[in-house]
Amino acid sequence: MNPQLVVHLVGFVFLLGSAFMLPPVVLAWYDGTPDLIPLVKSYGISAVTGGGMLLATRRQEWNEFRHRDAFLVVTLSWAGIALLGCLPYVFSDHFSGITDAYFEAMSGFTTTGATVLSNIEVLPRGLLLWRSLTQWIGGMGIVVFSLAILPMLGSGGMQLFKAEVPGITVDRLRPRILDTSKALWGIYVALTATAATTYYLAGMSVYDAFCHAFTTLSTGGFSTKNASIAHFSSGTIDVLVTLFMFLGGLNFALHFYTFRRQFSKVFASGEFQFYLVVTLAASVLIAFFLRDPLYSTFFESLRYSFFQVVSVMTTTGYGTADWEKWRPFAQAFLVMLMFFGGMIGSTGGGLKQVRVLVMLKKCYREIYQLVHPHAVVEVKLDGKAVSREVRAGIWGFTFLFIFVCLVAVLGMTAAGVDLITSVSTVISAMCNVGPALGDAGPAETYATIPALGKWILTFCMLVGRLEVYTVLILFFPAFWTK
Repeated sequence: MNPQLVVHLVGFVFLLGSAFMLPPVVLAWYDGTPDLIPLVKSYGISAVTGGGMLLATRRQEWNEFRHRDAFLVVTLSWAGIALLGCLPYVFSDHFSGITDAYFEAMSGFTTTGATVLSNIEVLPRGLLLWRSLTQWIGGMGIVVFSLAILPMLGSGGMQLFKAEVPGITVDRLRPRILDTSKALWGIYVALTATAATTYYLAGMSVYDAFCHAFTTLSTGGFSTKNASIAHFSSGTIDVLVTLFMFLGGLNFALHFYTFRRQFSKVFASGEFQFYLVVTLAASVLIAFFLRDPLYSTFFESLRYSFFQVVSVMTTTGYGTADWEKWRPFAQAFLVMLMFFGGMIGSTGGGLKQVRVLVMLKKCYREIYQLVHPHAVVEVKLDGKAVSREVRAGIWGFTFLFIFVCLVAVLGMTAAGVDLITSVSTVISAMCNVGPALGDAGPAETYATIPALGKWILTFCMLVGRLEVYTVLILFFPAFWTK
């Protein structure tokens, strides 16, 4: 363990995060709104903190960077950037205290989209822009962004990349991890700019178009409007937002292949095929159950169903309808889809599509071998056998994910929250979705959740965003021993 090096890297992340506060500062100055002072103070504190950490540890050697350092850097970076990111909320008059402010900031950076604000539209534009930017930063990952402009790490960069983007495999799109990070962020910026442009052409203001582009591609879901996307009452905007949410839920390696016109690699992906089939099947099935009670035609019910399925499954959390008023089957189905999440390597949360797919293939294999005990059947993905180690890792991850959910639900109920709200909010937080059921339904906020419950959910957001292991490993004594 190299504490000085850890402090140095975390300080770099803090300094980088403070730079993203400058656009909201400029907007607040242009508007002449009261959020200018909170934003300037927050920028100053963040910049001084990050700069001070860098200066205090500037003489460190880079060749001592280890895997344990990477896990610590990533976890401290995310927890710390949320603390600095909540300062504009703390200094403003719109949040009741540090609990609500930190909850909102962590919800932003982890792209969860849960909010304690009951009236979003009273916030000044600068503060709302910062709120949207926290999700855009967290979508691709502040540490991955750091890798794109931090060449001195060398091989240590791959360790940081694996710590922040754990999955079944971590592929380099380019020979060097630095180039991979730049490629990912280049695609992310291009898609965001495209989304903002199309939103503007569809009728949004420039400001709303950029804020919603930031929170769409990051699959975050923060909106500048109380009614979310429903505020715009536009079928065109609904379709565009659905499209970009779907793209945000794709593995960014597929975007990379698309930009290089390697379309065969995109359509050959078993995870992509599964992602597409689940999206279409779930949308049609829910639309079938919505037609009679709520919507006059199947096409109308499909419009709202398709939007909400993509929003929930990609863990974005936008809304065009209060789906808590839908039939119980539709509500339960949407909560189940939260677990599916986006594809591995996307900005979405949840278990990830590929894990669900491999587990289903494994279950089918077990049933098939009960019928044909002498058959030799391999679990394959994209024509390649999935190794026993990978399958064991998926089951272990899934069990730990669900175990954390169960413990968190017990904590929520102990804090006095009813069972429906407890279960749904924990699932929503762990999967980084946002809307839940009960007191935190799609048309409600998390304002009524007790302080202890908010801290539990905040922890769940962080654990879910960093895929469990990166955070929980810090609680094992063996991590701290030599």
